[in-house]
Amino acid sequence: MDDAQLLETASELRVLVAKLRRRLAEQASPGDFTPSQIAVMSRLLNDGPATLTALAKVEAMRPQSMSAIIAVLQAEGVVEGRPDPTDGRQTILGLTDATRERVESSRVIKNDWLFRSIRARYSSAEQARLADGVVLLQRLLEP
Repeated sequence: MDDAQLLETASELRVLVAKLRRRLAEQASPGDFTPSQIAVMSRLLNDGPATLTALAKVEAMRPQSMSAIIAVLQAEGVVEGRPDPTDGRQTILGLTDATRERVESSRVIKNDWLFRSIRARYSSAEQARLADGVVLLQRLLEP
């Protein structure tokens, strides 16, 4: 494959991934959250509880900006805080149990849609090729 073909493939992949994200969002919407709020919720879900300062650092934003995001998420009942057992001046933030359940339910719905769509649209051989493609795509995200 020459560079022009590779560039076209890269462009098509970017568009495809964006369309897939939108389709998955249609299946089980997380609500009316901003991309920044979703990023914080994802971080707390995947990495576990954290302080506001740690969240701001990992998301590359000012603590004041993170504070505004957390305030909205707390008001919505998505995030809760508890005192840091090692430093009483800090608050450890985490997702509420209800939010975790809602996120898990959303994941199940999205996975089910993908499963049913793949099973219905692809032959067994194509399903195997798709699985190989997923492995290749995962390598794009490796350090």
